[in-house]
Amino acid sequence: MHRQSTRSPRLALLAASLGFVIICLDVTVVNVALGRIQETLSVSSTELEWVLNAYTLAFAALLLSAGALGDRLGARRVFVGGFAIFTLASVACGFASGALTLVAARTVQGVGAALCVPSSLSLLSAAFPDPRARAKAVSIWAGTAALALGAGPLVGGLLIDRFGWPSIFLINVPFGVAGIWLTLAHAPDTLRHAARRIDLAGQMLAVVALVALMFAVVESGRLGWGSPAVMTGIVCFVVFGALFVLAEARQKEPMLPLSLFHIPAVSVSSLIGLSLNFGYYGLMFAMSLFFQHVRHYTPLETGLAFLPMTAVVTVANLASGALTSRFGYRLPMVVGQAVAGLGFLSLALLEVNSSDLIITAPLLAIGVGVALAVPSINTALLAHVEPRSVGIASGLLNTARQIGGALGAGIFGSLIARTAGNPVTGLHTAVVLAGVLMMAGAVIAIAGLKTSGGVPAAA
Repeated sequence: MHRQSTRSPRLALLAASLGFVIICLDVTVVNVALGRIQETLSVSSTELEWVLNAYTLAFAALLLSAGALGDRLGARRVFVGGFAIFTLASVACGFASGALTLVAARTVQGVGAALCVPSSLSLLSAAFPDPRARAKAVSIWAGTAALALGAGPLVGGLLIDRFGWPSIFLINVPFGVAGIWLTLAHAPDTLRHAARRIDLAGQMLAVVALVALMFAVVESGRLGWGSPAVMTGIVCFVVFGALFVLAEARQKEPMLPLSLFHIPAVSVSSLIGLSLNFGYYGLMFAMSLFFQHVRHYTPLETGLAFLPMTAVVTVANLASGALTSRFGYRLPMVVGQAVAGLGFLSLALLEVNSSDLIITAPLLAIGVGVALAVPSINTALLAHVEPRSVGIASGLLNTARQIGGALGAGIFGSLIARTAGNPVTGLHTAVVLAGVLMMAGAVIAIAGLKTSGGVPAAA
């Protein structure tokens, strides 16, 4: 009883936030290291895509099952296990001597991240039973993650310039050790639901389908869309994707209840979330290569080049909350995608020797637009889902966003790889595609969400 009384909810919040911060940091920090990794390990552009996507793919594929595992075994146990896996995998990344080793270690990092994220939110719920205190804790938890995503390129640039690219992974170790200790000392465990089943069949089918899809997308740049290997990947995705849908329809406790898609807000939010991450993370990958290979920037200069886009994210997030409170969630969702879409389409004017203004202005528009839209899709989802289904619906949205990020890096990279002789031609095609998707998303939000979700615009 004495040990229970010495636990600090604030330190439990710090532990959960540390886990989420380093997981989010690893989503963006690697981008500025791509040039150095390619030089040091002599990897191809296709292998670079796998370095990015192995992490995101494992994260996305296991996210829904990880939440169920936390319910079954207890959130604290799963969170500590995931944190330990992530930390050890970070060490393996830092000491990787080749592309295959690095990709394998990044995959394990993604597994650890998937175990951590749902459990970290459950820990906050247990540490802060009071609804108001819990809401504030979740806000801090989410805010630190947003800052980590935005700071990733600059932090990565500073570390790489000073200590080399392995440092972006090894820096996770002290945070991991501190986070695990704080969790064990101060985070209360959650109730364990031993009867909660893990949908192993659905999980395996989802993994095979997503891996097949990503293989086809990433390898298309090197082999071409018509190659037998790429076509096989597409066929496997279709077959195993269909089997996944059939399996989920028949499961009593499915990993992904298909009934969620009957709720327009869930379908629209998930689709828009996928589109937003497709454009944002695809652009981060493509522009990192542009800055380092075409403009010959150092990693630090690359991080600074991204700073205007990432710095406005926090401000735009706050603006999105104010707009949602005043006008409802649909306005920032539509406006955000329209602004981001214009930013992507403007990058089609980018050339090798373009001025800083031609580069920075579209990046600012994209940062503002994406940051306006992301909170609104979460708000729309929460407004239309029953409390008992919030966890699985949020997991679906986060999974869709992670898949979008992996597809973005894969397709942007594929388009650039196929036009290696002219480095900006593939980039032009990619940003136009992303811009069109953003504009389509704005139209889908208007047509698919019949209510604004808040105070009418005319009020």
